Amino acid sequence: MIIVFNPVAGRRRAHLLWRVLDVLAATGVRLDLAETHRPGHAEALAREAAQRGERLVVAAGGDGTIAEVANGLMGSSAHLGVIPLGTANVLAHELGLPFSPRAVAAALAFGRTCRLWPGQANGADGTRLFVQMLGVGFDAHVVRNLPFPLKKAFGKGAYVLQSVRELSRYRFPVIRLRIDDQETEAASVIISKGRLYGGRFRLAVAAEPAEPGFSVVLFDLSGPGAAMLYGSALPLNLLGQAPGVRHIRASRIDFLQNLSVPAQTDGDAAGWAPLWVSDAPQPIQVVVG
Repeated sequence: MIIVFNPVAGRRRAHLLWRVLDVLAATGVRLDLAETHRPGHAEALAREAAQRGERLVVAAGGDGTIAEVANGLMGSSAHLGVIPLGTANVLAHELGLPFSPRAVAAALAFGRTCRLWPGQANGADGTRLFVQMLGVGFDAHVVRNLPFPLKKAFGKGAYVLQSVRELSRYRFPVIRLRIDDQETEAASVIISKGRLYGGRFRLAVAAEPAEPGFSVVLFDLSGPGAAMLYGSALPLNLLGQAPGVRHIRASRIDFLQNLSVPAQTDGDAAGWAPLWVSDAPQPIQVVVG
C-alpha cells in the first residue's frame, strides 16, 4: 500500500503515523510513504498510485487530505484507506473508523470496505471533490481567515476564537440558491454528505454517505447574534434543531450570483461559492476494518 502523508496537517500527530507504520511493517505489509508538498499534491500522488495499479491508497492527514486522495482515486478501482491525523477528523467519526494505532493498522491490513459517494463542487476554475461537506457563508469565512499558527496551537478551539474575531467583520450577505427546482435564500448553507459537522457534532441526521444526493442545511437567521446562537448550539448537538434551520434533501444545488460569498470544503478554504454542486461521477470504497 502507499500512504500519502500531509506533514502540515499531521505534524502534531506524526507519532500516530509512525506507530501505525511500525505495526504494519511488523506484519510484513509492503509500505511506500509519499509526503505532500503543496495543495493538490495529495490528489496527484493518489492518481499516480492508482495508475500504477495500487489497490490501496491511504490518506494520512485531515479531511482535506482525504478529499484530495479520494479525488485522485476517482475513476479507478483502488480503495481509500484513512489514518486520521487532522484537527476534526469528521469523516473518520462519521464512518466509525478506528483511531488507536493498532486498530488503524488492523483495519488497513484486513481491508473490509464500505461505500462512500462524495460530492463535487463545480466552479469556473474546475471541480473540487468533498467527502463530508461544503459550507458557504460564515463558517467558510472563518476557515478562510483562520491563521495556521492559531490552528496549530489550539486545534478545534482555534475555530471558536476565530469565529469571535470575525463576527464584526463578516457582512452576512444573502445567499441565493436553487435546490433542485426550488429557489430559496439563506444566510449560510452547509451541503452535507454525512450526519456530523465540526467533529462528532450532529447536524444532518438524515444524511446518507453511501448514496447519491445531499442533505442541505439552510440557516435563515443572519447577523452576529444568529452566528453566536448557532455556535452555542453546536457543542450541545442542537445545531440541526436550532431556530431558523431548514433541512432539504437534494441531488443538485445551484448558487445564483454569489461569487463573492466564501466557500469551504471539508474544513479547507475553497475560494468562493461554486456555480453548482453535484454528485461525484461514482462512489469510492473506504477501508473501515
